[in-house]
Amino acid sequence: MVSRAAGAACLGSQLYRPLPNSLLAPPCEPAREVLLLTARPSRPKEGSSMTLTCEVQAASWKPDAQPQFCFFRDSQALWQGWSSSPELQLPTVWREDSGSYWCEAKTSELRVARSPRIQIQVQGVPVWNVSLETQPPGGQVQKGEKLVLVCLATQGTGDITFSWYKGALGLNLETKTQRSLAAKFEIPAVTDSDTEKYYCAADNGYGPSISELVSVTVRIPASHPVLTVRVPGTRAVVGDVVELRCEAQSGSPPIQYRFYHEDVTLGSSSAPSGGGASFNLSLTPERSGNYSCEANNGLGPQRSEAVPLSVTVPTEDRKELLASGILEGLLGTLGPTIIALLVCCWLKKRIGRRPARDPCRSPPSPMAQVSNYVNSAAPLQEQSVYENVNVVSGEEVYSLVYHTQQERQAAVEPQRTHTTDQDASAIYFRLKKASVADVDYEDAM
Repeated sequence: MVSRAAGAACLGSQLYRPLPNSLLAPPCEPAREVLLLTARPSRPKEGSSMTLTCEVQAASWKPDAQPQFCFFRDSQALWQGWSSSPELQLPTVWREDSGSYWCEAKTSELRVARSPRIQIQVQGVPVWNVSLETQPPGGQVQKGEKLVLVCLATQGTGDITFSWYKGALGLNLETKTQRSLAAKFEIPAVTDSDTEKYYCAADNGYGPSISELVSVTVRIPASHPVLTVRVPGTRAVVGDVVELRCEAQSGSPPIQYRFYHEDVTLGSSSAPSGGGASFNLSLTPERSGNYSCEANNGLGPQRSEAVPLSVTVPTEDRKELLASGILEGLLGTLGPTIIALLVCCWLKKRIGRRPARDPCRSPPSPMAQVSNYVNSAAPLQEQSVYENVNVVSGEEVYSLVYHTQQERQAAVEPQRTHTTDQDASAIYFRLKKASVADVDYEDAM
């Protein structure tokens, strides 16, 4: 604001009062020496600067005269003392700086001149585009925390009066006046009743400007939930469907619930409007143990106390479970042995059905072995017959050897070959990659 120093600060310059015409003209009003005061801008706005210039209009003063200048507004000097500069810079003017301005000048001979008065009206800028903001942002505040309502104006000059209101009926909360475009109102610790709509208004004398409504929600953390296990009968039995009910007595919605069995998540359910939530579970013998639930509405999870549940297995089911357990144990222990026996039986049956020779394989050349019988009328010749059988697994090949005896007659009789009883033994050779590495013997059935 412009300094309001007393007019007596201009030394030797008493505020001029007109004298009667019968008296001589005072020395501060030379007849032909006139001053002119100008202002730039001529209609300044509040908050802006203004420059006053005192110009000498007559040339009767000596060139070497060094006049001193002083500026006034409404009978008060604007600066302390006389100055050699004909200009006065006012950094900031406000609406109350409006009024009547003039200037005076004097020389070393104490000749004083005064300029005509000019009216300067400082223009104010109305408050415009008022808005309300919340801290924390978004209007979401936890119960017990501080809420700050900030009223902002895009433009406006001078002293601005800010007011805050609660609810649609406009309950006035606070009013303050300050020379700024923003003001704050604080609620140190919010409660449930502070959940409401708020707005503010700003006025600098040109009419109030009102903000839009802003919703403030006081959020309450979820309390420790209570878990309830509801069974169809007096006890929990295998096959029953039980209801797990989890509910927090307080807490702002929405609330997300999770259900646990021995700290293993079973599932989740949501309560968009608050309250509790349920989860259905089909019982098996493994479902015995401790159950719990968790409630979370974004302000921190809360866990319930553990609830034990014992699942009863009926007698019939116990017998079935025991039989199935024994069967599973036997299959697990004897399974490989049974499979091996079945494969062996299948292999032997298949060998018995195959023809004497396999056209798909080339039997090796038989190696004749001669046996001499002492009490035989005709010598008998023993022959070996070889036959390859199917590949059982991998690269293994088995060969079947039959032993036959031939009876030799006299030279006059034609040779007859009697295939007598085949030897009841057969020799299997297991070959690996065309070389006999191992020889296994097995009695033919």
